[in-house]
Amino acid sequence: MDLEYGLDQKVPLFKSILLGLQWAALLVSVIIILGNVIGALHFEMQAERIIYLQKLFFLSGAVIFSQVLWGHRLPLVSGPSAVLLIGVISGQDSGMSTIYTSVMLGGLFIFVLSVSGLFGYMERLFTPSVVAVVLMLITFTLAPTIRNLMADAKGNVEPLYNLFFSIALIFLMFLFYRLLSGIGRSTLLIWAMIAGSLFYHFVFPANLNPEQYSTLPWLSGFFQQMNLHLSVQPSVLVSFIFCSLALSINDLGSIQSVNELLKAEDGAGRVKRGISITGLANIASGFFGVIGPVDYSLSPGIIMATRCASRFTLLPASFILLIMAFFPAVAGFIGRVPSTVIGAILAYAMASQVAAGLLVAFKEAGDKGFQYESGLVIGLSTLLGTIVAFLPAQVVDTMPVFLRPIMANGFVTGVTSAFFLEHIVFRKK
Repeated sequence: MDLEYGLDQKVPLFKSILLGLQWAALLVSVIIILGNVIGALHFEMQAERIIYLQKLFFLSGAVIFSQVLWGHRLPLVSGPSAVLLIGVISGQDSGMSTIYTSVMLGGLFIFVLSVSGLFGYMERLFTPSVVAVVLMLITFTLAPTIRNLMADAKGNVEPLYNLFFSIALIFLMFLFYRLLSGIGRSTLLIWAMIAGSLFYHFVFPANLNPEQYSTLPWLSGFFQQMNLHLSVQPSVLVSFIFCSLALSINDLGSIQSVNELLKAEDGAGRVKRGISITGLANIASGFFGVIGPVDYSLSPGIIMATRCASRFTLLPASFILLIMAFFPAVAGFIGRVPSTVIGAILAYAMASQVAAGLLVAFKEAGDKGFQYESGLVIGLSTLLGTIVAFLPAQVVDTMPVFLRPIMANGFVTGVTSAFFLEHIVFRKK
């Protein structure tokens, strides 16, 4: 591939800042989407949700800085993991202390697996069929949350109008994905978030209240808001261990994809260091009371679009995120994205997860063709996980409270089913 700047090459300052702004803008869009979704689950007060966003900005900036200089040392962006959102939703009734203690212990689990070399053995369990199930289940088990966002019933707008607006925005995004190429396609989420929010507030102006951010302080020491109390509930912890395993496999795939693209030296060492720092970052996230980060697989597209593979262009992006973390008024302003728009963008992004899962499954087939047994593993596992994700509340309420985060977690159910079918029922010699 013809690159203007290689992996370890320095880029002129002005151009480095421009490229860093692009990386930061891309990451800000993801932080706003996931931060708003989880903030709404945890907090009633808007000010508390903004503090949650500030913490995500701070940790994302710190992790990118650490990965670029000491971790995998690749042009990869890190941000909050969607798979951990599944664990947060399933453990919501157990309280924030239990959830984020589990995030911390899940990060410790990843770190120990990586530095001890055990991750190589665990990796063998994740065959292409199991990885396909993991990727698709992230989407299907988040479907109830996406549905509630798209048909938001909390504001002044009728849920049916919100649903129509979301569906229209989704199809427009796919249309522009088809028409755009290069950097336009890579930054589509950003433009959809900006244009979607502006148009939504134009169509439904009664739902806009800019005065609510006028009283926010410009500077904030969010470190004062950290008051984590350790609380372990085995069922919630097991749920997050499953999510952490999926997170580590996602991290592995992202690092390997850039390794292959750039033909970087010491690929195994980069994987080990990168996943180790991801584990440490998830420990820190549990302490801060936010979901942990993961390396995003969208980085190769940005590299090819800009023809710049220099890891140092991510340093300005990390500084931008770190600075934004201390300005709550800024975080509140850019976080003013309607739930309906967030639901549409999340649906669009999760569709790519399904596409990635199908690509993994059919890539495994090769010249042999897609095997019927592989289809059974993927089909039954995703079906069971989806059924559990949509279980009525009255059914979930009959489950033992201490087992609910496992039994009512569609992701855990589906992945467990995939392991059982792939490695026991249809075990290959």
